[in-house]
Amino acid sequence: MNSIRLRARALRNRFCDTLAEDRGDVPGWVLITLMTAGLVVLIWAVAGPALTALFEQALSRVSGI
Repeated sequence: MNSIRLRARALRNRFCDTLAEDRGDVPGWVLITLMTAGLVVLIWAVAGPALTALFEQALSRVSGI
């Protein structure tokens, strides 16, 4: 019975130590977020005028103006 308790305690301690050490990859997530925002801005700058023209053309066809 003591053997099971000792093993359970050792497992719990190892698990708690692992959780305490795991801080995540914050710089990686920040980099991914900034790169995604940069891509959105770049795509919007390139495709913005074409999308605006497409939207206005669709509206004029629907409204009949």
